Amino acid sequence: MALLSLLEVSVSFLCFSFLFGYFLISKKPHRSFPTKWPLLGMLPGLLVEIPRVYDYITEVLEASNLTFPFKGPSFGGLDMLITVDPANIHHIMSSNFANYPKGSEFKKIFDVLGDGIFNADSDLWKDLRKSAQSMMSHQEFQRFTLRTSMSKLEKGLVPLLDHVAEKKLVVDLQDVFQRFTFDTTFVLATGIDPGCLSIEMPEIEFARALDEAEEALFFRHVKPEMVWKMQRLIGFGDELKMKRAHSTFDRVCSKCIASKRDEVSRGLINIDSSSKDLLMSYMDVDTTKYKLLNPSDEKFLRDMILSFMIAGRDTTGSALTWFFWLLSKNPQATAKIRQEINTKLSPRTNDGSEIDSFNHQELSKLVYLHGALYEALRLYPPVPFQHKSPTKPDVLPSGHRVDASSKIVFCLYSLGRMKTVWGEDAAEFKPERWISESGRSIHVPSFKFLSFNAGPRTCLGKDVAMTQMKTVAVKIIQNYEIKVVEGHKIEPVPSVILHMKQGLKVMVTKRCNLD
Repeated sequence: MALLSLLEVSVSFLCFSFLFGYFLISKKPHRSFPTKWPLLGMLPGLLVEIPRVYDYITEVLEASNLTFPFKGPSFGGLDMLITVDPANIHHIMSSNFANYPKGSEFKKIFDVLGDGIFNADSDLWKDLRKSAQSMMSHQEFQRFTLRTSMSKLEKGLVPLLDHVAEKKLVVDLQDVFQRFTFDTTFVLATGIDPGCLSIEMPEIEFARALDEAEEALFFRHVKPEMVWKMQRLIGFGDELKMKRAHSTFDRVCSKCIASKRDEVSRGLINIDSSSKDLLMSYMDVDTTKYKLLNPSDEKFLRDMILSFMIAGRDTTGSALTWFFWLLSKNPQATAKIRQEINTKLSPRTNDGSEIDSFNHQELSKLVYLHGALYEALRLYPPVPFQHKSPTKPDVLPSGHRVDASSKIVFCLYSLGRMKTVWGEDAAEFKPERWISESGRSIHVPSFKFLSFNAGPRTCLGKDVAMTQMKTVAVKIIQNYEIKVVEGHKIEPVPSVILHMKQGLKVMVTKRCNLD
């Protein structure tokens, strides 16, 4: 009898749960919106969609007039306003910039970056930005950047592509680009070439640690803080990977700093500024000019190295990967780029002048290539989302009220796909949208095209990144055919950097007729 009563109660509870769930779902304004459950909020619906989270958020934002208030668990602190409204972005990133610092919440999630430029606010951020801008805009550093890229291109990338083409091997182009940008960025940051890009394809501990840290950072955005902090405390799951990555960063950076200081003390470093890396530049920085910078502090130098590595290695590597995948699907675009290279660039020579010929003025002639790269960045931004928090309550141009310390998320992946922002053909790859009728590049406001950030925090490495991507693109498009392996599945992995989950598996063929 008791068993029968328990069965009746269980059936009644299931029926009630089903009816209650149906009621909640039927009350949703749009079928794409996540259901708001008691206590749990909308988190269950988001977690179910994690494998395709970027496309899911795009659907939600398209159906919600560009801005959607997400309600997390009542105990988790995951409430956020997700927006791709260009007016909101402009307001937050530019016109009301002072009210939207990175803040303590951002620094808490991205604690692995320490006090680097990505986490810094106020006077420290101003000092870091001014010093970085001064160093990176210096003509000698720009030449050093180009020489580094060209050297790695000729001695690393080309021999590897020649090898896989000759042996008819399948290669993961995403891995190749990540290795290329890892090596070049590490040289620029520390003066040391880690040799990640070679035919042997060695595993580099620092590079693996970056990948694992980025994945853990993503999940910190969708887990209640108490959950990921508990995981960190007991050493479990993503947080265990983050702990190991943190240790790797500290150890490798400390070794680089000690080596550089030893070379300086022994007079082994050539003080010629044309080959001065950022670590050397910061160790030699004028502290009277930037009073909050402390080059004698190892942690300061470690945070600089790590911030620069994430900025330079991951974003450029991701952009190149998606760019060549899009070209593989659009052979007519590849043909136009090839024609443009042949007609607008000076002929390549073998007398050592190739590095000089890949200067900014020469590359700026490649308007269609520039448009194709920007189009890839629009559809597949390397940093797919970012968040901000106001210090004071505010009302956004969209009419949404935000409280102090509330979380506002920009989804850059979705921004590039909004028909109300980019037109009915928003999902199409069209380099022509970046070219005027007179054949010049079209400027698009940064709050509409956010891949290089906007306002006072606009990316300092934009020109460096574009020059590097163009030199790689020219070399590969001129000399190779890239074909994606048939049946290879392409999907983004949930992370703070937009990587391909299964990589980009391709076959490479050398071109014989360079016409």
